[in-house]
Amino acid sequence: MGKAYRIGALWIGGSLSYLEQLCLKSFVDAGQPVVLYTYEGVTNAPKGVELADANDILPQTGFLRHARTGSPALHSDVFRYHMLARHDDMIWADTDAYCVKPFTTDTGHFYAWESRHGLNGGVLGLPQDSETLAALLAFTSDEFAIPDWFDEAEKARLQALKDAGTPVHAAEMPWGVWGPAALTHYLKKTGEVKFALPRVALYPFHYKDRRMMLRPGVDMADYVTDETFSIHFYGRRMRARILSTEASGIPRPRSVIGKLLKKHGIDPTLAPLKRPVLPDPDRVEEGEAV
Repeated sequence: MGKAYRIGALWIGGSLSYLEQLCLKSFVDAGQPVVLYTYEGVTNAPKGVELADANDILPQTGFLRHARTGSPALHSDVFRYHMLARHDDMIWADTDAYCVKPFTTDTGHFYAWESRHGLNGGVLGLPQDSETLAALLAFTSDEFAIPDWFDEAEKARLQALKDAGTPVHAAEMPWGVWGPAALTHYLKKTGEVKFALPRVALYPFHYKDRRMMLRPGVDMADYVTDETFSIHFYGRRMRARILSTEASGIPRPRSVIGKLLKKHGIDPTLAPLKRPVLPDPDRVEEGEAV
């Protein structure tokens, strides 16, 4: 049995939707302390969620957003690395990670494969002396850093642009450059990938199967096992999918998410999903979680 961990999450500010409420409350109901960091305040966090000033971890000096999607994922990536470096009793969880059972680890490492080749940082624990954490902090400290894992031709192209005084910003690079791509690269480079949990631990519903969480009658037990700690909802994509397929903007009662809303006493009509959404809810690189 590992030591007790708190969960740390980030919400830029404003009201939560029922999906974020559900995920945060799932930790509270599982008996695991959860801290929600915010820059602008949160108006409707579930009871039992501790609110904290995100500036204490990473001062707000302008949010880094992905150029194509507008997502604040880059800022969220950096934030989680700084949070882990600051607190040795915290595990990061995206606000679209639903807790099945309390997170615990004997090593401080807590992350899982999302595919045969890549890991996701939607749930992430790294000890303060982790070589991977040190590498991630160093890499993300330079917004124009050229990723080691790019092929030689691409690295040469980016270096030429940098030498010409027109470096390419991380926001213009492929999705996940500071997130899953960097995490996967450095975990493998340091050998700390040996601590990775199997996909079923944190991503029992594969990205390609996320629709199954909205299909009435699907049995969660067909995906979730005794090894499962959490379910990843793929929030941005899930919100878009719900709004594009359900006129009410609410999952059907007999769907996996519908049943979980009822289980945790979340009334979706009190915290509706927000529009607008991205025009194509299926156009996304694997690993997108924000």
